[in-house]
Amino acid sequence: MSQSEKTGLLAKEDELTVRVWLKRDSGQYWPSIYHAMPSPCSCMSFNPETRRLSIGLDNGTISEFILSEDYNKMTLVKSYQAHQSRVIMILFVLEMEWVLSTGQDKHFTWHCSESGQRLGGYRTSAGACGLQFDVETRHVFVGDHSGQVTILKLEQESCSLVTTFKGHTGGVTALCWDPIQRVLFSGSSDHSIIMWDIGGRKGTAIELQGHNDKVQSLSYAHHTRQLISCGADGGIVVWNMDVERQETPEWLDSDSCQKCDQPFFWNFKQMWDSKKIGLRQHHCRKCGKAVCGKCSSKRSSIPLMGFEFEVRVCDSCHESITDEERAPTATFHDSKHNIVHVHFDATRGWLLTSGTDKVIKLWDMTPVVS
Repeated sequence: MSQSEKTGLLAKEDELTVRVWLKRDSGQYWPSIYHAMPSPCSCMSFNPETRRLSIGLDNGTISEFILSEDYNKMTLVKSYQAHQSRVIMILFVLEMEWVLSTGQDKHFTWHCSESGQRLGGYRTSAGACGLQFDVETRHVFVGDHSGQVTILKLEQESCSLVTTFKGHTGGVTALCWDPIQRVLFSGSSDHSIIMWDIGGRKGTAIELQGHNDKVQSLSYAHHTRQLISCGADGGIVVWNMDVERQETPEWLDSDSCQKCDQPFFWNFKQMWDSKKIGLRQHHCRKCGKAVCGKCSSKRSSIPLMGFEFEVRVCDSCHESITDEERAPTATFHDSKHNIVHVHFDATRGWLLTSGTDKVIKLWDMTPVVS
């Protein structure tokens, strides 16, 4: 799904069609193009400047079209076999004239958009649902189902591995790159978002918790430093990233509560020596200490650590958290459908969402992103 100044574009994954919708004088959207494809459409990338529409198909093919100026006709330019199975993500880079893609065949590839020639590829550890590119450094970021993010350096016909890192307990479902602050955002099926400080070279990773289901899409408004995340729970969350956020602490290991020294249930020696029943281990989200349930009976939000919802904290940390520290750094909005695909137009502040209900919704985000 993508959007231009005049039109919204939708690839129907359960049908062999691509539809182009034009906004009429009445304010309603009506289809101007209904184009049949040889295989179900799985993803797309649209460039308004060139009106180039790149479509990935279930059979591994990428088909490239040029849309007419009035958006009433789409002309096939070329098709090429990019993957051995379904194309998962596709990204057109105008500056390089490259088409980047990932597939279910666990390969990342890039092709010349002019000739359709394959320029290179890299095998990932799993199928990849996240794909971003930095034009200045020619670094590509690939997030896969194993939860790993891979950074590659692309040349005209070769690539080299820069590094890999992993912070999610679930698969990476979305990536978003901010080339100005040089930070990478990753969303996951574990419901969390992580902000990776790539440019700072300090290994800083900030966690954001604001969804009750997997994160489906991430978009960034550079001018306001706001992150927009959409989830399968139907939630649209707008995060204020223009605040000094804190890293979540590492969870400490201990055989007994680090507050009251009560043994945990696997600490048989201390249980026997003290004649006490072993307790279940928990962790304070603010200090990371291993604590028992009695010493962590309180809950609190910690927005600057990314916890917009109330989480477990030890009693002493609960007393230390001020009202200012509990002030929310995100706003929450209900899309009223389970979001599958998203496109954000930063120039107008419009957000397109499509859901499992097969409904496309157009949102004016300027009241909260401005």
